[in-house]
Amino acid sequence: MLGSQYCCWENQYEDELLLVEPKPFTLPAPIPQWPQGQGFATGRIFLGEIEVAQVTKFERIWSCNLFWRKSDGVSFYRPVDIPDGFFSLGHYCQSDDKQFHAHFLVAREVASLTHDSQSHDMASESPALKKPLSYNLVWSSSSRNDGHGFIWLPNAPSGYRSMGFVVTNDADEPELEEVRCVRADLTTSCETSDILFSADTLRVWSTRPCDRGMFGKGVSVGTFFCSPLSWTDFFASYFSSLDEYNIACLKNLDTSLNAMPNIDQTHALIKHYGPTVYFHPDEEYLPSSVSWFFINGALLYKDGKDDGIAIDSRGSNLPRGGENDGKYWLDLALDDNERNYLMCGNMESTELYVHVKPALGGSFTDIVMWIFCPFNGPATIKAPFMNIPLNRIGQHVGDWEHFTLRISNFTGELWSVYFSEHSGGEWLDACELEFIKDNKPIVYSSKHGHASYPHAGCYLQGATKLGIGVRNDCAKSKYFVDSSTRYQIIAAEYLGNGVLAEPQWLQYMREWGPTIVYDARSEADKIISHLPFLVRFTVESLFELFPTELYGEEGPTGPKEKDNWLGDERC
Repeated sequence: MLGSQYCCWENQYEDELLLVEPKPFTLPAPIPQWPQGQGFATGRIFLGEIEVAQVTKFERIWSCNLFWRKSDGVSFYRPVDIPDGFFSLGHYCQSDDKQFHAHFLVAREVASLTHDSQSHDMASESPALKKPLSYNLVWSSSSRNDGHGFIWLPNAPSGYRSMGFVVTNDADEPELEEVRCVRADLTTSCETSDILFSADTLRVWSTRPCDRGMFGKGVSVGTFFCSPLSWTDFFASYFSSLDEYNIACLKNLDTSLNAMPNIDQTHALIKHYGPTVYFHPDEEYLPSSVSWFFINGALLYKDGKDDGIAIDSRGSNLPRGGENDGKYWLDLALDDNERNYLMCGNMESTELYVHVKPALGGSFTDIVMWIFCPFNGPATIKAPFMNIPLNRIGQHVGDWEHFTLRISNFTGELWSVYFSEHSGGEWLDACELEFIKDNKPIVYSSKHGHASYPHAGCYLQGATKLGIGVRNDCAKSKYFVDSSTRYQIIAAEYLGNGVLAEPQWLQYMREWGPTIVYDARSEADKIISHLPFLVRFTVESLFELFPTELYGEEGPTGPKEKDNWLGDERC
């Protein structure tokens, strides 16, 4: 389709569908008055020499669409009602098939620093913000100057960088007052994120900071990136194009992270937004608390020793710190009855283990909710016309899963939720969530695998286009846990020493279950023997359809050993 897509430019075709403004999104219930604190939910955030505010009102400039379908269109917007003294850093773009929910920042220079910015060299006398020198036209919808769409790149002064593009619906170069460029030392690198629009001559993406971990300083402005390149040339320049265009994002140089919530505000956020987690009605392997797992028969094993030792309820006799060197692991009790009892979990004891951390340079708070299951059940393969339950593949001891609430530090609004799905996951905007009550979303835990999903149904992991893959079945049931009331905050490093005492078991960096290697070839032969003749595969080609962890894996590690403990979520 890439070579034959036909674009409908709004001003050329007055189709009513294209003129309908997306409905603004609001959460189902009002946001409460949060407990008092410092900079959280005050509407503005200090980044050092720059203060930023979030804008919520926009006017549409121009729209483009494929085949006159709203689902394939985007619109470009200019922020309005900008607070006095603040300036736009670019324009905003959003898909037309989603409710309007814009994270867009405007900035002003701070006359004097009132916050700790030790990492910044104050010797510079250059202003933080400057007007562009001019604009370069990087793309237009038509060679005729008759009111179509035009996308411009601000030409930043030497030592400054642009935050995004500017859009007009005529060929006149934008006013220099339209945006500001930012001094280079107050910026950091960014990259393309979600693709918003793709046609023969134009591709548009949202952007995000390259460094997005707990210690990352990059702050998303909310502007977009576009490429006017042909599809052939696109691949050759994709990774360098943002730097070539001198596009960046803001950098938070205020080490105090003043906009992060204090402990009382954090509890209020969890109680207001905490999701209800539903397990499948046929789930055999339910969650439990960590202490229940310890005191009901979990054992600690050490390399070179045959017998495991019992673990106390706090995990205080587990080895602490260091790294996962493979010398220790946990396993279930040897007695069959005790093993079966442990494998089934215990809903009554279940609680969510919460890690609170800065995101996107402290402009958001990530509330990461971990849930523990003593056992992960075997997988079921979906194939054409049939389902094939596997005997052991997918089973392992000690299953840690999570989901993440991303909260705006400007308002305290739930902005998005990350659903961890086995080896990856996805972010969903708040407008795409299912809510059970007020502003509490629903999280569905898949049968046996315990991956997190936003809606009920069957999610395939594998060759989805062929209809072959591992089933992840999700549905409501009587098995659920309300994370807004059943939780424990286990870490919030930004609050400083002494505010929270991390549980002793959190410092166990080794494996929560033994390493497992499955007899994958015999299981693959079993799958192939059940497939209709026309869709049979070789064993080797069948292996390629499924995730590698399905055929064996090292024992799962705890939350602090996961990449997202310090880093951002994997998408």
